[in-house]
Amino acid sequence: MENWMIGALVMVVAMVTSLMVFPWALKFAREHGIVDNPNARKLQRVPVPVFGGVVVYSGILVGGLVLSVFMWTTVMVNGLIGMGILLLLGLWDDQKDISALLRFLIEIALVSAFIALTGVYIDDLHGLWGINHIDDWIAIPLSVFVGASIINAVNLIDGVDGYSSGYGMMACMCFGLCYWTVWSPTMTCLTMIVIGALFPFFMHNVFGQRSRMFIGDGGTLMLGMFLTVCAFYALSSTQPCNKLDEKGLCLLAYALAVLCIPLYDTLRVFTMRILRGKSPFKPDKTHLHHLFIDMGFSHLGAALSILIANLSVVLAWLVSWKLGANADVQMYVVVVFGFLVTFAFYKFMKVQQNGGPVDEDGYPQGTWLWHRMCALGHYSHKEKKRTWKVLRRIVDGPLMGGIGSKD
Repeated sequence: MENWMIGALVMVVAMVTSLMVFPWALKFAREHGIVDNPNARKLQRVPVPVFGGVVVYSGILVGGLVLSVFMWTTVMVNGLIGMGILLLLGLWDDQKDISALLRFLIEIALVSAFIALTGVYIDDLHGLWGINHIDDWIAIPLSVFVGASIINAVNLIDGVDGYSSGYGMMACMCFGLCYWTVWSPTMTCLTMIVIGALFPFFMHNVFGQRSRMFIGDGGTLMLGMFLTVCAFYALSSTQPCNKLDEKGLCLLAYALAVLCIPLYDTLRVFTMRILRGKSPFKPDKTHLHHLFIDMGFSHLGAALSILIANLSVVLAWLVSWKLGANADVQMYVVVVFGFLVTFAFYKFMKVQQNGGPVDEDGYPQGTWLWHRMCALGHYSHKEKKRTWKVLRRIVDGPLMGGIGSKD
């Protein structure tokens, strides 16, 4: 069987498995009270089952087992194990609310174990600032820090429906194209498996009413671990992505572009919390997706807007590479564009929100631009449109595992 056929097969297997597991997971979560309850910080108004990580991992695991019949690597095996452990950690956190420090230490231990067992980590800057291979005493601590940062950043984007799963599919597509280019079949197929496992959950999370479910900390931590594996594989000197250096492509800039919004938004939020004298791990409503909700965007509208912003950074990197920019310039382009779509955009729109004329009580009403963005946000609400109703009927029905869910 040709490799592209194997990729298509395992992707379908992962998707079908997720569909089959979904109704069981939904029923189990409801019966055992595994739900996310609304509060002042959260955006939902009713308790929502928070077992989506189990659904997604089931698809990934079964797809991975089928893939292992044709091909497997230590990166694949240890990556799946690490994802499973973080899924359990996240489920524990969803129910018991464990400390941020304990969770961070476990993440560091898992990333360290992955590096020790596979020998795959960031040990090459691929020509950035004239640097290629870096010594292990720098590379290993750097990789552990980067891996834990990616896991936490992805964990923090689970704020609106469709965001974390949509981002996961987008990032897997980008990394998968990179692996396809250098023909690394196992990693290419793994990214296809994750996309296949995420898609059914994305549909239920966005369009479902009776079958709506959250992915939870288990799902986002697991997804963060997989994207850490993807980044390490792309940037390791021992893996085939090194061939792209010969084409003048800065892999470090590319990886940063793909991971841009989660990393930059987390850095911005943590920085602002520290400057305000608060713990960087204390939750609030200052993430980028909260800004879009404040502007009246629907959950899907907010998620798609952020994904488009992230893809614009990837596009800016691509244009710089195609124009012949060296590794340094490619990185600067990504850094600048990443700053513009996160730090600068958030600050600019907050200024617009707090500007304009004031009402009789002295409160600002927002500038013309703020109101234009709010009008655009209002347009993103399509729940009452026929297409949306058709999709809701499909995902809540037996075809996609919504049967048996409560009204």
